[in-house]
Amino acid sequence: MIWIIIIATMVLSLVVQNGLTRKIKKYSKVDIGLSGAEVAERMLRENGITDVKVTCTGGFLTDHYNPSTKVVNLSKEVYEGRNVSAAAVAAHECGHAVQHATKYLPLGVRSALVPVVNFASMTVQFVLLMGVLMLNTFPQLIWIGIGLFAITTLFSFITLPVEINASARAVKWLENAGITTYETKPMAVSALKWAAYTYVIAAIGSLATLLYYISLAQRR
Repeated sequence: MIWIIIIATMVLSLVVQNGLTRKIKKYSKVDIGLSGAEVAERMLRENGITDVKVTCTGGFLTDHYNPSTKVVNLSKEVYEGRNVSAAAVAAHECGHAVQHATKYLPLGVRSALVPVVNFASMTVQFVLLMGVLMLNTFPQLIWIGIGLFAITTLFSFITLPVEINASARAVKWLENAGITTYETKPMAVSALKWAAYTYVIAAIGSLATLLYYISLAQRR
């Protein structure tokens, strides 16, 4: 049963990623007047945030907000793009900056976990592999690996409300600011909804994998 869930989430992940890419490209053809950079700077300014920078970074869909440096990093397509997709993504990332400024609890918890998750991510695969190989001689090792993997799974689920809330803030602000209209608002909602699906699938897949390792340890 667990393997079915794991395989299903892998397939769904590919479907969702493909769907997200199609939506972003589709709505990037709908002009909105402002560039992603202009949308980001305006949203920050109208939320009273003056200590966050907006910069351009390389890659596709590499947009993110770094709370430690207070920088909104936008991919070139978003930074320069004057379309619905660029506006939605830029506003979403600024939604994280607003969360940071207003001390949104889930974001604070997520940020606090980052160092631990980074360590867990670097070591978990090796520990789990050795744990499986030494299951009969040193069964405690696999449980250590499970503990590390559980941290990354927890991180995936804490990320969900952070991302969903940032999208909700983005959609509301875009509408209130008059950047999206009756026709373009559903497009922004659709693009951000598909982006959210990627986090949901990742969390489910992580949980299924965690349960698999737990069942493996218990069978021993």
